[in-house]
Amino acid sequence: MTDSARSKQVAVERVGGDWRAPTRRLQGARGLLLCLSFTVGLLGEVAPAFADEIGGTAPATQAAGPPGVERHLANIRQLTFGRQNAEAYFSFEGDKLVFQSTNDWTGATGDPLPLAKTPPAKGLGCYQMYVMDLDTGQVRIVSKGIGATTCGYFFPGGRRVLYASTHGAGASCPPKPSREGGYQWALDDYEIYSNRLDGQQPHRLTTTPGYDAEATISPDGKTIVWTSVRDGDLDLYAMNIDGTHVRRLTTEVGYDGGAFFSPDSKRIVYRAQHPQSAEEVDEYRALLKQRLVKPSRLEIFTMQADGSDKRQVTHDGASNFAPFFHPDGKRIIYASNGTAGERVFHLYVVNDDGTHREQLTTVGQFNSFPMFSHDGKRLVWVSDRNATQPGEFNIFMADWVP
Repeated sequence: MTDSARSKQVAVERVGGDWRAPTRRLQGARGLLLCLSFTVGLLGEVAPAFADEIGGTAPATQAAGPPGVERHLANIRQLTFGRQNAEAYFSFEGDKLVFQSTNDWTGATGDPLPLAKTPPAKGLGCYQMYVMDLDTGQVRIVSKGIGATTCGYFFPGGRRVLYASTHGAGASCPPKPSREGGYQWALDDYEIYSNRLDGQQPHRLTTTPGYDAEATISPDGKTIVWTSVRDGDLDLYAMNIDGTHVRRLTTEVGYDGGAFFSPDSKRIVYRAQHPQSAEEVDEYRALLKQRLVKPSRLEIFTMQADGSDKRQVTHDGASNFAPFFHPDGKRIIYASNGTAGERVFHLYVVNDDGTHREQLTTVGQFNSFPMFSHDGKRLVWVSDRNATQPGEFNIFMADWVP
């Protein structure tokens, strides 16, 4: 490949007016795949949390890196423009994305609006949940438009979505936690809901007080995994697709969340922060009483779908989050700041035993929430690359190059 061709291959294309042509090229391109989490709840989580924190210090504009440095990503497309857009996840059929945004795409009549290279005139104080049609570029709101939402995910079949919302606790956006004492995220009163893509036939899946969020669905369509504080700690739980047969999967002191199933639905990958010393445990529990958690260090873990055979994948003390299985079921893609204390996050892929870690992204200061399409040909993630304002995050999609 010539230098010119390689440059074109890795160049970022901004997609706006003519949506169909570039989308069809993406669908027809060859590739493999990658995965994501945060969290799906990033903590539902992380999206609003890390986005606010990192965005506050990010430069207004991110320059593109040199050709070839992101060698696994080809035909990069920017799908959204302006404000904060996060946690975009493919439908199982690969023709839609569910995502959360502080852009208001409701329109005057509530009809779907087209994506464009400029954001809608109206912004929101907190995230609402939307579905993007990748063939037409139309965006439709699927949440109620009140409260805050996070962690959307499709049911198999693409007719319903799952997400967490605070609208049951109030119509206003929840207050943001104080930054005194370091970065913290709030455990607001989220409950998990599902409804059709037109917002009809709503169904509430959780009913316990406090935080229930970061929910995803197994590829076989049988099980939901999510994070809840119902038993006094931040643990992972599983339930049947209709909300029945709730069972607890983790019992370690500390935060466990952002879980995703393996392609065969037999394993789960997740992020966790387990305090070790008595002082760390006391600090964690004191914050939890205030409905706060401080995600300064997160490690990636795997376990069987029933909660057995827990294994730690990363051991570097960094903020590792948003893990997702590669379609081969043997590798994991995730976001990390590489070294504890750094404020630059990139995507990495690693074997599920923790060996052979490879950095995937080099452009921008925040890259996270990666997910492979279920056919393994495309990757979607969130980045501040090409941002025109501090705190701006957008959704990007690329062909996966093995």
